[in-house]
Amino acid sequence: MREGQAKVLSERELSRVVNVVKKKAHAKRNVALLYCSFGLGLRAKEMAALKVKHVLGIDENLLEEINLSGGMTKGNKQRHVYLTNPRVVSSIRDFITDRQNREGILFNLEAPLFKSQKGGSFSPNSLQQLFHRMYLDAKLQGASSHSGRRTFATTLIEKGVDIKAVSTLLGHASVTMTAKYIQDNPVRLKQICTDLF
Repeated sequence: MREGQAKVLSERELSRVVNVVKKKAHAKRNVALLYCSFGLGLRAKEMAALKVKHVLGIDENLLEEINLSGGMTKGNKQRHVYLTNPRVVSSIRDFITDRQNREGILFNLEAPLFKSQKGGSFSPNSLQQLFHRMYLDAKLQGASSHSGRRTFATTLIEKGVDIKAVSTLLGHASVTMTAKYIQDNPVRLKQICTDLF
C-alpha cells in the first residue's frame, strides 16, 4: 500500500466490519453503505448524493442500474453502476424495508436514500467520518471511505476483469488513474510466477 492510500480489505476484513456494524445503531443503513462502497465502488460524495429514486422505481422495485449524474460524481462525469450483486441488492432491500417499516409511509422518491442521524442528507465529509468510525469499531487500521472503492477495483482485476472495464465502472477518465487504485497482492504475484511455465 502506497503512503496515504486507503487500505484494501480482504474478504475476511470486510466480513468483520459488517459483523461489527450489524450490532450497532443504524445497522441496516450502515451495512447497505458498506456494500455500496465495496460492491459498487461508490465514493462517499456519490453515496451522500443518492436519492431514493436512484435505486427504487415508481413501482417500488429495486432498479438494476443507478444513473449517477455529473453533479453527483467527481469531475462531473456521468456514469452507471449496476445493482446486480446479490449481497448489494440484499443489503439495500433490507435497508429500504426496515426504513419503510420505521417511517410507516410510502417513499418520497426525492428523499435522500441514506439519512443522517438528524434526518437529512449526509455531507460527503460526515459520511467519511461514519466510515472512519465503522473501521475503528472493527479495529482496522488504515481503512477509510475510499477502502471500498480500492477493494472493488483490486478484486475485479484479481478476478481477471480487464482494466478498461474497471476504469469505466469507477468513472475514471483513464486507465492510468485506475492502475493507481489497484494493490498488488503478493500471493497472486507469487502464483503468477509459479504458473509461468
